[in-house]
Amino acid sequence: MATPTYTKKGRPLSTTEGFICGGIAACIAVTISNPAEVAKTRLQLQGELAKDGGQKVYKNAFDVLAKTWKNEGIRGIQRGLAPAILLNGSRLGFYEPFRRGLNKFIGRSADEQITFTSVAAGASSGAVGASLGNPLFLIKARMQAYSPALPVGTQHYYKNAFHALSTIIKAEGARGLVRGIDAAILRTSMGSSVQLPSYNWTKTQLVKHDILPANSTATFLVSSSVSGACVCLAMQPADTALTRVYNQPTIVGPDGRRRGALYKNPIDCLWKTFKTEGVRGWYKGSTAHFLRIAPHTIVTLTANDIIINLYKAARDRGIDDE
Repeated sequence: MATPTYTKKGRPLSTTEGFICGGIAACIAVTISNPAEVAKTRLQLQGELAKDGGQKVYKNAFDVLAKTWKNEGIRGIQRGLAPAILLNGSRLGFYEPFRRGLNKFIGRSADEQITFTSVAAGASSGAVGASLGNPLFLIKARMQAYSPALPVGTQHYYKNAFHALSTIIKAEGARGLVRGIDAAILRTSMGSSVQLPSYNWTKTQLVKHDILPANSTATFLVSSSVSGACVCLAMQPADTALTRVYNQPTIVGPDGRRRGALYKNPIDCLWKTFKTEGVRGWYKGSTAHFLRIAPHTIVTLTANDIIINLYKAARDRGIDDE
């Protein structure tokens, strides 16, 4: 098969261009969705390992947002925003380079949408993002869980992300920054494996069957809505395990190493949660999770397409002016 050629004007985005466009889109989305993630985190920790459900500080996601706003203001509902922006920007940015590379590896066109390579690229980009960004994941979860007014779960107070890094290193050493990395990889891989593939598949079907035009905002919104629902369904249990593993208190074991006081790993967390709280324990905060993931996915993927199209148009105009 002949290798496709592109004019300078018509060339696809480079790895760097795709990474930057995806990163900008994700940063916009996370700023909008972060309050819902704060609510999700606190609901996941409420009644942790309590057979009777424990004391309910919050009734639901909307009650978390209302009480947090009342007691902590804008700073409270945007706790953990800085590390969240850094995390999400890198994860989406890795997807397109991975997908195109896998397509080329199996001898297919880089632009072709293939289910297998899309899922593999989504899972891989999520795993890489989780691995490289584990300290940020850890800090974000602990900062979102902290409430000076209505605390649930273990409380970790940090002035900012840099203070969090120095505090963790002083208390637990460098190993403390990779705590929960297995939970992060499990959670992010499950979510990323379905996010972009489900989005691209839905968009392809809408265009293929002449339901909506290829580059309309409606196409982006419908496709990203379907993607958001798929992501929420796929990763909710792993997301609950991630929050709890990250936020658990630590103790020094017989070997002198600091380890989690409640859970050995995410599988152990899921099992203990199931034994004491049932399946419902896995899905605590699921409403807040959907309130977070739906707008986040919609804004991320819609903004990603819009930003790429705007960038290509601006780039091509620049080429025409040369």
